[in-house]
Amino acid sequence: MIENSKLTVIGAGAVGSSVAYAALIRGAARHVALYDIDAAKTEAEVLDLAHGTLFTPGSDIVGGADISVAEGSHVVVITAGAKQKPGQTRIELAATNARIVRDIMQRTLEVAPDAIFVIVSNPCDVLTMLAHEGSGLPAERVFASGTLLDSSRLRWELSRRAGVAASAVHAQIVGEHGDTEFPLWSAARINAVPILDWAGPDGSPLFTREELDRIAVDVRDAAYTVIQGKGATNYAIGLSSVRIVEAILGDESAVLNVAPVLSDFHGIDGVALSVPCLVDSAGARPIRETPFDDGELERLRASAAALEKVAAGLRD
Repeated sequence: MIENSKLTVIGAGAVGSSVAYAALIRGAARHVALYDIDAAKTEAEVLDLAHGTLFTPGSDIVGGADISVAEGSHVVVITAGAKQKPGQTRIELAATNARIVRDIMQRTLEVAPDAIFVIVSNPCDVLTMLAHEGSGLPAERVFASGTLLDSSRLRWELSRRAGVAASAVHAQIVGEHGDTEFPLWSAARINAVPILDWAGPDGSPLFTREELDRIAVDVRDAAYTVIQGKGATNYAIGLSSVRIVEAILGDESAVLNVAPVLSDFHGIDGVALSVPCLVDSAGARPIRETPFDDGELERLRASAAALEKVAAGLRD
């Protein structure tokens, strides 16, 4: 980990506070800062978190409504934006949150010019495209949390049904973090066994393609289910965001499904899509050797086209 490392979380709502909390309890960064324009809310969250730092691995936390709290940050996680409402798609949030993220990026770069930016605010893929265009930063330093959490949801669901540990399931979601995302079933395995060959207690295959397709829909819509019940998703995205932070500050070269703006990735340019990436102290770089079968490549390009259409409308 970078000595005297600093993480700033932008946005003190349910997601931002959960990111800060996860960073503290995991000891992801030596210093954590929380920024939000709501001074009273931010002060209360920081005070509540600070009261528990005796029980964490040694991090400290500060915060406030002045962007100067982000000064010198190595990583900035942006969670600020309008909250997704029940029944509302991520794309419908785009116009409002694009304005918020553009402004945040400009002001944060003034005090943390060397930071790597991880965009969690939804729709994170489109916002990453617009933030990257306006920042002048290389693509590896501005990327979305993308489908890292979706991939975790998929692995959890498959492991639950197969009766194995989630760590034994190797499966991933790629594309948009949203309606056009999809699993790479061609590469999905439980340990070394292809997913369609995994047998149940009676010795017959546990999964059919139809069952896998139903699981994919459940994973895609999981956030809507949580939002319907409690108003927001926060714990899992907090943990997955901090996993990204750890990979950056630890210079891990971890392989994580995040979404930088792609350049000549299987013919896709200028669109932020989640694909397997090496994540280290330089940021996120797509693994170009990632294989796709013909149907998956077609779906990846369709996902790119859908996001480009939204981004084009926001540029007008």
